[in-house]
Amino acid sequence: MTISAATVTGNVIGMRFLRPAALAIVIPLLAACGDASTSTNTSVVSSVGGTDAPTVTTVLPKPTVSLPAQLPTTLVSTDLTVGTGPAAAVGDTVVVRYVGVRSATGQEFDNNYDGQAFSVLLGAGKVIPGWEQGLVGVQQGGRRQLDIPAELAYGNNPQGPVIQAGDALTFVIDVIAVLPTSKATDEPQITVAAGQNIDVLQSTELVVGTGPTPKNGQTVAIQLIAYRADTGEQLDSTWGTPPLVFAFAEETNVDSGLIAAVKGMHVGGRRQAQIPFILMFSGQGSSGLGLPPSIDLVVVIDLVALY
Repeated sequence: MTISAATVTGNVIGMRFLRPAALAIVIPLLAACGDASTSTNTSVVSSVGGTDAPTVTTVLPKPTVSLPAQLPTTLVSTDLTVGTGPAAAVGDTVVVRYVGVRSATGQEFDNNYDGQAFSVLLGAGKVIPGWEQGLVGVQQGGRRQLDIPAELAYGNNPQGPVIQAGDALTFVIDVIAVLPTSKATDEPQITVAAGQNIDVLQSTELVVGTGPTPKNGQTVAIQLIAYRADTGEQLDSTWGTPPLVFAFAEETNVDSGLIAAVKGMHVGGRRQAQIPFILMFSGQGSSGLGLPPSIDLVVVIDLVALY
């Protein structure tokens, strides 16, 4: 197996809410064929979250892999640690760290515990079938071992210097986060009244969450609806796609108004906030979003996950 790299450059929502430094994100792909690929998305909402991998610095020790007593002939999925939260389903994005070895010998061929976490969009066909099937049902914070027969891995196609034809593979996978793909029909119907610009960000809790609040260095996953403050017109929405993700910290690639709008929220909560124009897009507005210069932005944010 080889780990290839792809660069996603067309995240339209990302282009509208994130500074340019965030637009070119290098992603490792656990690809069945091991080929590098480039994806350019042009739809307003189809690209959010998808295979865009946030930079995740969660530090975990690399686990020791216990080999199966017999080489697997079917997929064997074992939860070494049971996580919490929603179980991953097809269409969800699972953020993981992993180590992989040959099941016959224990020889390691890959791990990402000292690098960037890896995001898997289940059902997208970007990973081997053993992962597509074996990651369904995982929960955030869980650790799962997958013993994968060759036909659900690379079959008779050698990969790199370690994986030989017909090899069964064993992975131990730590689940950093499970990010559900929302349905467009689940988008909250919020009417925003036309109003004047304001000098200080104002927010209202529409739903009070019960989970944790963001801390510096964490990755934030949100669903977001954007409106013009002066007319109340809805400009865009991430609903119907994987969540929008970004690092929560001051002086990052996210405009300070978005950081301020999320600050203090609890996971599971929904907040409406009016962001003064000077705190977004340097006050210059966003032609892509349809927001003129010197016009405040109103956002409705659902805080989906932190990790």
